[in-house]
Parts: sequence; C-alpha cells; structure tokens
Amino acid sequence: MTGAAVETHARSQPDACSVIWDRAHGSALGTAAAAWFWIALEQSGPWGREAATQSRLDPELGLALDGRAQEEKGRLILIRRPGSHPTVHEGPHRVYLAGGLADRPWLLQADLDDPGQLLRLPWAALREGDMDTVRARLPAFNESDGPVLMICSNSKRDICCAVRGRPVALESSSQRPGRVWECSHTGGHRFAPTGILLPHGQTLARLSSATAVAVVDAAARGELPVEMLGAAYDRGRSHLTPPEQAAESVVRQQIQEPTLLALTTKAVPHASRTNAWCCRVSHIDGRRWDVVAVRSSGGEDRPESCGGMAVPTWQWSVLSGVGP
Repeated sequence: MTGAAVETHARSQPDACSVIWDRAHGSALGTAAAAWFWIALEQSGPWGREAATQSRLDPELGLALDGRAQEEKGRLILIRRPGSHPTVHEGPHRVYLAGGLADRPWLLQADLDDPGQLLRLPWAALREGDMDTVRARLPAFNESDGPVLMICSNSKRDICCAVRGRPVALESSSQRPGRVWECSHTGGHRFAPTGILLPHGQTLARLSSATAVAVVDAAARGELPVEMLGAAYDRGRSHLTPPEQAAESVVRQQIQEPTLLALTTKAVPHASRTNAWCCRVSHIDGRRWDVVAVRSSGGEDRPESCGGMAVPTWQWSVLSGVGP
C-alpha cells in the first residue's frame, strides 16, 4: 500500500494473502480482535499455531490463562523481544496488563520469575478495569512508563506474520528500544504486519518500520499518527464491536482526530435493515455523529490465509451524517 511497506516486505511471495489484499486495497475497518483487556506474557523460543499451548510455556498454564482470559472477554498473547530467539527462556518473564480500555486505559508491567503467579489475577476486576484491585492482588505490578506496540510474528499461524512482521518489529524496536515487541496471533494476518497498541487496544494494519515508530511516538502523546487513520490501517479499538470500530474509524478519519480517547461509540441493530447498525459517535467536545455501519460483500473472492482457498469477502461501509 505504501512505498515504505513495499521496501520492508520485499521477500513476500506474490500469492501471499497480505500481498493479495494489499493489491485489492482491502479495507481493514472493523476487524480488530475483540478484547476488554490484554495480557501480554513474554515467552522466548518458537511458537506453534496455538502459541499459549504450543511454546516453551507450560501448556497447562497457557491453557488455563488463555481460557480464563477468554471467559472474561479478554485476550492473552505471548510476546518476545525482536531479533534472534533463544530456544530456552532465560531470566524473568516480562508481563504487561492492559485494562480500562473503554474509559481510562492503563498499563501495568512486571518481571515475573514464575508466570504461574498470573493465575492469581482478579479476573473480574481486570475485566472491569479496576487497576487498584489488580495491583493489590499482584503487588509486583507497577504502572508502565509508556505505551507499547505488539507486532504479530506468529509464522505457524500465517507466514505473512513472520515474513512481514518480524523485520518491522526488529527495525522499529532498534529505534524505540523496549517499546516494540513481537507477539503471537492477534487476527487479521491478511493485513500483515499487524499491531496492537497497549494500553488502548488500538489495532493497526499494514505497519511499516517508519509508521511503527510514528505510532509509538504519537501514543506517548495519547494520539495516533494522522497517516494511520482510515480504512487501510485503522482496524479499530478492541473493546468496541465491529460496527462500532468501523463507525469510529471512519468518523476519526473524516474529522482528522488523532486523540485516541476523543471519541466514544455505541451501536444498536438497525430496525429495518439486515447487516446494518445505527451508530452514534460522540466527541469529548460535545459533537455527535449518527451514522449507519453496513456489512456487505467485499467484491471478488480472496484467501484470508496463505495457502487457503479464496473465499467470499466482506467489508464495512459507513453511511450518512459523517462530517465535521
């Protein structure tokens, strides 16, 4: 999609799913993974297709943490430092907890010798964004001094995530040490390289090394880079439903609003139209936009994963009332 992306991803095969979607200018609106909170657990070494149970992490622990996170409408991902990966994890495990996504996002971090301590998490409090209760239960966690960007590199899930994601993670982390990590599957490999910005749960598509650095820098100000607004790059915030994600992203681009917490969005099913939702996007300054998000065919069939069959695609359109 961009010159930077083409240069960064020169090794991608012409039939790679993300290359096909790039050529088709496939929209990324409304495709963020659903999560009210995020747990990012450092685990070096190789990851399988299901990273939580197919890595050097104790599979019973991974299964338990992943299951509880999903039960509470959250998401567990594994992370590792960009670059060469030791076969055996050495030293403590860095862990990030991101919560409060719908109101006032917060990010906690700790270096744990035993990741099994995460089984003591107060899950309901984490889901509800209650940072004080989380810290009281696990006092090893302290507030992080800044946002972090997780870039998917899970090759066993889809090769695009490794071929496209790993170089972007490595280059951007060299420029912003400690702010960029590789992560396991977050969905949407057809939009690789994909990223999750914590604590906001903002999900991004088609990152390049330059835009990843710009995202980290803008996030320190509570913003998104203006160049990352719109259907090509903005997949939405993870605590929103798909129609809310799409509506908010379109309004954000139309009014060129970079501030991550400037908008809130609510959607209800359309009374007379199928696959449509009435959405109200509200700005902290009092402005409001009433729009309709419609899920419809995305045109020609395309594979959603490398090596997969071409399947019917869909996309979000946002209609009426969008304007300054």
